[in-house]
Amino acid sequence: MGLTKEVKTKVIDDYQIHPTDTGSVEVQIALVTTRIKMLTEHLQKFDKDESSRRGLLKLVGHRRRMLAYLKRTKYTTYLEIAEKLKLRKK
Repeated sequence: MGLTKEVKTKVIDDYQIHPTDTGSVEVQIALVTTRIKMLTEHLQKFDKDESSRRGLLKLVGHRRRMLAYLKRTKYTTYLEIAEKLKLRKK
């Protein structure tokens, strides 16, 4: 249930800071958000899949911690990425 190479490459291209950037916080948040969306769609079809639900909850917590870090260090970037990914801001 991972991301395909094409989807991952497209997400990295959309959110990278410089041409060789593949691991910045912004890219990681975008990749995790894409995985969260895929798992959410999966769980709407297969509502009894508890192991996928646990993985989804772990990803949501991981994204929340990365967003908190980004908010603490680069607030304007945090606002931009939350707007691009259509995430609720606190």
